[in-house]
Amino acid sequence: MIALRPSVEADIPAIAAIYDRAVLTGLASFEVDPPGVAEMARRRAAVLAAGYPHIVAVEGDECLGYAYASAYRTRPAYRFTVENSVYVAEAARGRGVGRLLIERLVSDCTALGYRQMIAVIGDSGNAASIGLHAACGFVEVGRMTAIGFKFGRWVDSVLMQRPLGEGQGTPLPVEAAPDLHRRPAG
Repeated sequence: MIALRPSVEADIPAIAAIYDRAVLTGLASFEVDPPGVAEMARRRAAVLAAGYPHIVAVEGDECLGYAYASAYRTRPAYRFTVENSVYVAEAARGRGVGRLLIERLVSDCTALGYRQMIAVIGDSGNAASIGLHAACGFVEVGRMTAIGFKFGRWVDSVLMQRPLGEGQGTPLPVEAAPDLHRRPAG
């Protein structure tokens, strides 16, 4: 049975292994060198310190995948928009793990008051990720051609977007307007 939960420090080696494989064999990440366990621990700590969710999918003691949200951009006007990141272990692909992670991330970010989620998908040929995001309510809003160079070729990025909660359907409360550096209330 697949379970979702907030990540813990003990998950970092498995998270790093999943990400290392993605970096070394795929185009989901435009990194070319795996960052290693210590850097992945630092990145997780930064996500959590900023108040964003960082979750794992597990089956027993095995980590099947992980996902987190982060700032889409750092300028204050973007403070109600998050970017998602989702990585699934190769052996767990095709089992619905990615969908579970995205759905949970959408739910968690909506509960935190965010209004939009952006997916930046490496490789316009990544039909699995594009299809998964579309099945989770994302729509393609842009394509940047030849923006990265990895594995000896130019690679595109696909931008997909999904409203969270009320999206742009209602204005923000007046009390949110004066402080441009305030993050959404949890």
